[in-house]
Amino acid sequence: MINQKEAFQKVMETVKDFGNEIIPILEAPGRILAEDIKADRDFPPFDRVTKDGYAVNSKALNEGIMTFEIESLCPAGSLGGKLENYKNCIEVMTGAVLPEGTDTIIMYEHTQLKDGKMHIEVPPEKGQNIHSKGGDICAGETILKKNRRITGKEMGVLAAVGKARVLVKKLPKICLISTGDELVSIEEQPLPHQIRNSNGMSLYGALSSENIFPEFLHLKDEKEEIRKKLKTALEENDVLLLSGGVSRGKFDFLPEIMEELKVEKIFHRVAQQPGKPLWFGVQTKINTGVFSFPGNPVSTFVNFHVYFKPWLQKCLKEKIREHKVLLKNEFENKGDLTRFLLVTITPEEGKLTASLIGGNGSGDMVSLTLADGIIIVPPKEVVSKGKAVTYISF
Repeated sequence: MINQKEAFQKVMETVKDFGNEIIPILEAPGRILAEDIKADRDFPPFDRVTKDGYAVNSKALNEGIMTFEIESLCPAGSLGGKLENYKNCIEVMTGAVLPEGTDTIIMYEHTQLKDGKMHIEVPPEKGQNIHSKGGDICAGETILKKNRRITGKEMGVLAAVGKARVLVKKLPKICLISTGDELVSIEEQPLPHQIRNSNGMSLYGALSSENIFPEFLHLKDEKEEIRKKLKTALEENDVLLLSGGVSRGKFDFLPEIMEELKVEKIFHRVAQQPGKPLWFGVQTKINTGVFSFPGNPVSTFVNFHVYFKPWLQKCLKEKIREHKVLLKNEFENKGDLTRFLLVTITPEEGKLTASLIGGNGSGDMVSLTLADGIIIVPPKEVVSKGKAVTYISF
């Protein structure tokens, strides 16, 4: 049995690149950008009016002129026009091109119309209410760097530079494998000695938030069937995520079969709670990774977030998302196991605080619905109230 930090390091040493692919922009949300995005023109591409109002020449203002004839109207989407007489003004709309011969915008609220003329009531500053051409970024400059997750913010930028198709990191093909004769499908009415396959759905939901939609495979407690189906799954997928079958029960065949299928065991059993029986290995010939989580619901879900999630983020070259929070309750880890503790998170005085959730062990899936994530407490460590601890969000 190895310690939790060593287990994590060994998992991270197997990180690999799944390559890149080009996808339509509408499929991009949630994906990891695999190319630097450069501005195809200045942003904004012209001197842009930022307020509805009137465009004037500051030369007139310097001469003390406060009342102006309105020469024309310049809406957004037009070429902008030109001020013929610097003592006059042009009425403009937000988003319009700044008319030639003007350099200052007075918004409606600071003016009044008198006898068809515009009168300034609040003295303006030269250049106000104008978003200068190239003020945000110039053509050819990098506007988005690769290896960042594409959200609504990035989508707007991609559209602005005309990226109808975008290069992103390719996602791994994953198979979710459940084991055990006690499991039945979610549509079935389980007998007293059976349970529905809830772990598979938990992992499916967690993966779908990464835009990964895995295949399902159920293995009954029959050694030959496990060997045959597992061999096919290894050949057809980048990653296998298993739930159950790695403890020390009479029918826990997986470790033995993995060895027969030339899957190199990196480790089996970790000094942690929950999830001590965790098994991890790699079929090096075809480079397929295998995460075999213990079958209890909390163990499966917690270890998915502790090990697989950061492994996936590093494979995709995304920054690993880990935070520090302040513990609201004192906790003493008296044992030799690293503890993963379910918590709720509350913002207090500008900081995030974590409150421990009581539960009935690693089989209590209801406690998961109450948790925002977990904190990690090393062996023999006392975490006093208000101390910063490592937090992993669900």
